[in-house]
Amino acid sequence: MENDDFFDRVWQVVDRIPRGKVTTYGHIAEYLGQKSSARTVGWALAAAKGTPLPCHRVVNRFGALSGAPKFGGPHIMEDLLRNEGVAFTDENCVNLDRHLWIPSPEGKRTKRSATKATKRAVKKRTATKRTATKR
Repeated sequence: MENDDFFDRVWQVVDRIPRGKVTTYGHIAEYLGQKSSARTVGWALAAAKGTPLPCHRVVNRFGALSGAPKFGGPHIMEDLLRNEGVAFTDENCVNLDRHLWIPSPEGKRTKRSATKATKRAVKKRTATKRTATKR
């Protein structure tokens, strides 16, 4: 029963994500007061399959499309985002500096760019990828 309430709250946040913007599982969880429940946010999105909710606008903390398999093919989520004008990095992650939307209580679109932690995570992931390709 408690999960149902959390899922409903996740869906309400997802329904507010503006076209051309994305948010992360973690940002939704934090906004809902459950900072360590990013995985549960993913379960809520999986349970919303077949609904008109813009679940394709939720990405992982790196901007990667970790939910893509739930969309019926590897490129459907990417195509939906690109059709909304979302730009991707060379690492095929959403450009979070340009497209990150962080939920706020006022319901307004935030102008905040990616958080410092998100930027560090993307930088670390990029460095790891470069090291792996040099081998």
